[in-house]
Amino acid sequence: MTHVLSRHTILSFLEHAAFVIVGFVFMVIGLALGVTMVMLPAGIVIGLIGLAMFIGGLVVRNLDA
Repeated sequence: MTHVLSRHTILSFLEHAAFVIVGFVFMVIGLALGVTMVMLPAGIVIGLIGLAMFIGGLVVRNLDA
């Protein structure tokens, strides 16, 4: 069997990789903001959004194949 990488497959991988990286950056920013008591609520929200993006980028599959 031959496996051909299509443009859709490569773009899908790059989208997921970018989503994981941005989610990780959001988690780090949320952690940094959560250190101060003033920015704690914003840090929690940004960190949880980053966590959802990170997990979503790892496990969510495209259904439009």
